This record gives sequence, C-alpha cells and structure tokens, in this order.
Amino acid sequence: MTIEILQDSPDKVRETEDAATREARMPSSLVAHFGPDEPLRLDAGRALSPFQIAYTTHGTLNADKSNAILVCHALTGDQYVASRNPVTGKPGWWSTLVGEGKPLDPSRYFIICSNVIGGCMGSTGPAALDPATGEPYALDLPVLTIRDMVRAQAMLVDRLGIDTLFAVVGGSMGGMQVLEWAVTYKDRVFAALPIATGARHSSQNIAFHEVGRQAVVADPEWRAGRYILEGTRPHKGLAVARMAAHVTYLSEAALQRKFGRNLQDREALGFGFDADFQIESYLRHQGMTFVDRFDANSYLYMTRAMDYFDIAAEYGGSLAEAFRGTRTRFCLVSFSSDWLFPTEENRAVVHALNAAAASVSFVEIETDRGHDAFLLDEPELFDAIRGFISSAARLRGL
Repeated sequence: MTIEILQDSPDKVRETEDAATREARMPSSLVAHFGPDEPLRLDAGRALSPFQIAYTTHGTLNADKSNAILVCHALTGDQYVASRNPVTGKPGWWSTLVGEGKPLDPSRYFIICSNVIGGCMGSTGPAALDPATGEPYALDLPVLTIRDMVRAQAMLVDRLGIDTLFAVVGGSMGGMQVLEWAVTYKDRVFAALPIATGARHSSQNIAFHEVGRQAVVADPEWRAGRYILEGTRPHKGLAVARMAAHVTYLSEAALQRKFGRNLQDREALGFGFDADFQIESYLRHQGMTFVDRFDANSYLYMTRAMDYFDIAAEYGGSLAEAFRGTRTRFCLVSFSSDWLFPTEENRAVVHALNAAAASVSFVEIETDRGHDAFLLDEPELFDAIRGFISSAARLRGL
C-alpha cells in the first residue's frame, strides 16, 4: 500500500485559503440572519448579536411540517452533509446516509444540516467579522458550549416554521448535540439517534484536545489568535493537532491492518526523520489537507465546547434526572473498536434512559474501524438507522 503526500503549490494553497475565507464570510449555502433584536443567549453569560447560521436542506417540508430531520455534524464537519463541499470539492460528508433510497431519504423527509455556531463554514465563528470592530472576532468571540450550538439550531428551526422535529441525528460531537436537543427541548424531538457519543467528555478526551490546542497556540504564526488580521496562518500547529486527533478516530487493529510497519516508498529505513513508515505519511497527509479547509481558532472553540459537555452536571450529577419526563424515542449506536467514545459510555446513556422510563433501543456494531466508523460505509449501521427511522415514521404517521 502506498500513501502519497500531495504537495500543493503555494498558489494552490493560497487559492484554497481564499476559498475557505470566503466561505466563512459568505457561504455558498443558505444563510439565516439574526439581528440585534434576536440575540443568542450563551452559557458564558453573554449574548451573541447579530449572528448568522449557514445551512443546507434536502427534500421538501410536508404540509403539517412533521417530516423534518435535523442532522448534526461532528467536530470537523459542516452543513454540506449530502452536497458538494465548495472548498474541497468533495461529496457531502454523510452522503452514504443521506440521499435517494438511503436511510435518510429526501424524497420522504426534509433534511436540515447547519454549520454550528463557532464553526468556519458560514455560521458565526471566530473567523467572522465582529460588527463592533469590523475585524475578525478571533478570541474575542465568547467561549461556546454544545448547548449554545443547540440553542442556535433551535432558532433556525423556529425560523423555518417547524415546531417539532421528527428526528435529530448525529455522531460524535453531533451525537452530543442530539442528546442536548433531547434534554433541553424535550417536547420538540420525536426521535433521537445519537451515534458514537457520550453524555460527557472523558478526562482522556479532554487531554487529547488540550494537546491539539497547545499545538495550535505554540505555532508562532498563530499570533495570539489574530493570524487572519496579520495575514498569517498557523498551519503547522493545526496540522499537528489534526494528526493527534486523527489517531483517536481509528483503532489499533485498523491501523495494523492498513499500515502495519510497512515502509513508505522505500525498501530500507532512512535513518532520518522523513516519513519512513506509511502511517507517518498518512498522518502528515491528513494534517496537510485539513489546514486548507478548517480555521485554527474554530478548532480551539469547538474542542473546548466538547470538553465542557456534561449533561448530568446541572441535574445533581444524575443522568436519569436529565432525561426525566422525555417522550422522545431513542436509538443509540456504538462501535466495538471505538475507544474515543467506548460502548460503556453509550450504555451509560441507555441505562439512564431506562431509569427515566424512556423508549430506547441500543445497537453495538462489531467493527475494527474505530470511532470514524460512523462516517464510513457500514451496512449494519445503515440497517439500524433505516429500521429505527422507518419504525418512528410509522408511529409519526409519515
């Protein structure tokens, strides 16, 4: 197996940076604008106003507005769930799941996917212009939480005239948003499908995020977060952060199966610090391609939001109490080789839902593909989602 590092020319990198910056300010997708009279109240005790949410939709909202499904993206995702990404040119990040004849079928459902607040693909984030200064917010943007992201999504759903969502679906950080929707808006979610997630971020996950953040801020081109204004980008630091994070998305078995100790484009060890091994080359490629499409400050904000996530914290530490009184139907999915959000963390949510007398089902999928399995072609995952959504649709009368 050969992994080739793609060496973009400076002009190509500059073009990609410009495209990413334009997308952050003027997204190609739909945009909902919220003026000074519609502030987003934040957990940090501040308000964000004005602000905007970039989003896409697929399908048609039915007459009684009962067929809407909100898809929540993970840490490095965006609103382009099933359509071409205007920065990378790649297909939608969950086009395996969303599309004609697929489990989330736009011929039957109205699919909504928004870029989260704090993101870098058109929703207000650190790369957006602060109306008070005319400069990028950078670190002047208040620190955000998963609940803040969900509040913003609820405002978008209100703007679309939808009272109750048929389903909310997402994996990883998207799964956190699903759980937050089910707790904060108990009467607005008919069915919830959190995948490969947990009710709080573990100390191990916080530790990995801190390594990534420190890699970003240690890059001299970070410039205390003001790199856009100063015409630089902390590409090296962000690439290292991505490399470290990407390891957590995989499993040892998958790494061994794909790469082992195979050498990269050589027959003997180089006795230097170039990429001797295929896994080194692969990780460097992951870091390189990531910096062309993602904002470094957004990475700081979004990892911090995941770290702060702890549903039970405001319910006396009782997760069951957080779900008390819910009428939402739940299906949780985990993967056997996911050590970022292991099965036992998903089961803890299932046990809490059982204690709260909620309707809940649970599927653990056997795979060696690790945490990222929720983004890959996993037939068992698609069968589980299709079965749950179809069953909920019958109950909903769709």
